Amino acid sequence: MSSLDKPVRTRASVQESGHSRDLQRPPLPEPLPSPVIDTHCHLDINDGWPGDEGDEGAWLTVSDALERAASVGVMRIVQVGCDLPSARWSADCADQHDAIIATVALHPNEAPRIFNEGGRVALEAALDEIASLAERPRVRAIGETGMDFFRTGEEGRAIQEESFRRHIDLAKRLGKPVVIHDRDSHEAVIEILESEGAPENVVFHCYSGDAAMARYCTERGWYLSFAGTVTFKNAQALRDSVAVAPLDRILVETDAPYLTPTPFRGRPNASYLIPHTVRVMSQSADVDEATMSQALWDNAQSVFGAW
Repeated sequence: MSSLDKPVRTRASVQESGHSRDLQRPPLPEPLPSPVIDTHCHLDINDGWPGDEGDEGAWLTVSDALERAASVGVMRIVQVGCDLPSARWSADCADQHDAIIATVALHPNEAPRIFNEGGRVALEAALDEIASLAERPRVRAIGETGMDFFRTGEEGRAIQEESFRRHIDLAKRLGKPVVIHDRDSHEAVIEILESEGAPENVVFHCYSGDAAMARYCTERGWYLSFAGTVTFKNAQALRDSVAVAPLDRILVETDAPYLTPTPFRGRPNASYLIPHTVRVMSQSADVDEATMSQALWDNAQSVFGAW
């Protein structure tokens, strides 16, 4: 059996609040008028669909995910590796599927975990392996890396910051984009980016700032990638950010199986649901769906290269 035939990780079948999730897969939306690219997806994570203890078909396989996505106009996927097992899986997946490219990194919460469990030797070995994987041709970016003040406390922030700086350096040495995870850490992320010197292409994955931050980032040529969160009722700040961002500096993603767009919030996410997000982005930017879709396609290829 191929290493790609099973997921690397499994998403919990309950929300953080402890309430039961509706695990029914949402239906296919109306197709987009022109193709787009899901710029951030975790195909290696079992999304918690019933039967995930081993049932055949419980996990949306890569082939199934690609087929469903293509049927609604999502023709390419960026598969993101954020620990060593998923980074290896992602690089192999990109080699085996023409519609997929990969990114690799140690997630901001992964670096402190490795350091706490194995010390400096383990962290250096992990960073060395990420650097080796990053040299593969279909690994097109370094990420997701960055800072996370939500799940990692003060005791882990020094290692988080060191890891982030090392990933920025790797991206610059290889001439590849850096994909940033920024949770409750906007000021720290920007300060580190600017003190290190940002790579040519910077992507704020699952952008979570406000319109003022959107202006600041896009003035520096950085890209903002919007996930299903932009569709949430309480996310006016994100829709305002789409409105002020230049059309050539925005991307769309799922972060699947997380962050499912409205009206299916809480259910398993997948690339085929991106049309819901694109339509809200179009309304926010006051452009038609075809214009938005074309911009998202062009921007993704500007960042990651054609494939």
